[in-house]
Amino acid sequence: MKRIILMVLYNLPFVPYWWWQLCHYAKKGEAYSQEKRWALLQKITRHANKGGRVKIESYQTENIPTEENFIFYPNHQGMFDVLSMIESCPRFFAVVNKKEVKNIPLLSQVFRIMGAYSIDRDDIRQSLSIINRVAEDVRGGKNFLIFAEGTRSRQGNQPQAFKGGSFKSAYKAKCPIVPVALMNAFIPFDRNTIEKVTVKVIYLKPIPYEEYKDMKTVEIAEEVKRRIEAAIAAHTDP
Repeated sequence: MKRIILMVLYNLPFVPYWWWQLCHYAKKGEAYSQEKRWALLQKITRHANKGGRVKIESYQTENIPTEENFIFYPNHQGMFDVLSMIESCPRFFAVVNKKEVKNIPLLSQVFRIMGAYSIDRDDIRQSLSIINRVAEDVRGGKNFLIFAEGTRSRQGNQPQAFKGGSFKSAYKAKCPIVPVALMNAFIPFDRNTIEKVTVKVIYLKPIPYEEYKDMKTVEIAEEVKRRIEAAIAAHTDP
């Protein structure tokens, strides 16, 4: 909470206008191109992160597909994860989030601008519907981000088990899976501190459909987790 207050105070002269823009874009939705919506989200996110004393270091952005639509699968560290990726990613993406956060002010507007989906983990029929809608949207030209852990890790930079069901959308869309390793993204919003922090976002090589089509979803989950853990180990300071 302290860091969020710091972000607001640092950008206080611009906050009313940015809030109006967020609400306007959220209401109009598809009336604006993905490029315009993404430019707005990146502008606000960069200023907020700077004001909150958060530095984003991105690695291997060349691994983000430019010709195909895809699904990001990062490890889930906290509420700041999406902001770190908005700043560092040049391509528009939407998020599959849990229903509990869809009505939180600011997050609600951001998710609506993205065209995000909220999933009810206790409703199997609704969850299957979201899986199918995400696959259809990816085939139609949209990128997504899905947290395969289901909930944030409470163990710092150590990921939890990845759930196989999270990869069904990619399987149905036959799209590249892009593992993303997040480091220290749990600090900005999940630690009671305003000390300077560097969050690392590492985009790993995509896994094409041809490579995972004969694998079970639980096997895909294990492989994605393995690659993310290896990237975290490689980027951890000795």
